[in-house]
Amino acid sequence: MPFLHPLRFDAVSLWRSCLLVAALALLTACGNKPKDEPLPPGSQVLALGDSLTAGYGVAPDEAWPSLLAGKTGWTVINGGINGNTSSDALARLPSLLEEHKPVLVFITLGGNDMLRHIPAQETITNLEKMIALVRVRGAKPIILATPKPSIAGAVFQNLSAAEFYRDVAKAQQVPLIEDAIADVLSDPRLKVDQLHPNAAGHQLLTEKILDELRKIGLVR
Repeated sequence: MPFLHPLRFDAVSLWRSCLLVAALALLTACGNKPKDEPLPPGSQVLALGDSLTAGYGVAPDEAWPSLLAGKTGWTVINGGINGNTSSDALARLPSLLEEHKPVLVFITLGGNDMLRHIPAQETITNLEKMIALVRVRGAKPIILATPKPSIAGAVFQNLSAAEFYRDVAKAQQVPLIEDAIADVLSDPRLKVDQLHPNAAGHQLLTEKILDELRKIGLVR
């Protein structure tokens, strides 16, 4: 067996260790996206949506946009209208952006599209147009996914978001809050009916949204 000088052995070991550390650092850096800066109190935020945002079945100050404003100090404009489809919301988005000039926009639409059997591709196209409009105005869009209609999901209390939200978020590089609404609506104790959270449901939904915003970096 050839003799390996101790100094040479130490140098080889050190070189290999450095390579390993560098590789691990690179993997860590690739897996962690830089976080956004927190939005300060008073920031203008738009919650664009349908009845889930409008707060159907609860008082206006019990709906999640109002609760989020109280938790963050942001000025959260409730742009939810009962029964809105993605096409309806897309049509009124430009005027809302012009009037309120938000820095952050939650897009919570698609539930009524699914209930009315509007083709998924039409919903996807509308969501992409909304994202583009928000970005042109210099604001940050965030998608808040709604669950796909499912009798089994309702019976077994295991609703899940429609798959197209993840596809849109990935293609458009937009943050996605995927499970918050589905988790709340999976619990019968948190609903006023099959489709809408009650006051306790909106409180839990707000906490889930806040948890995701902390991961993004928008809330400390």
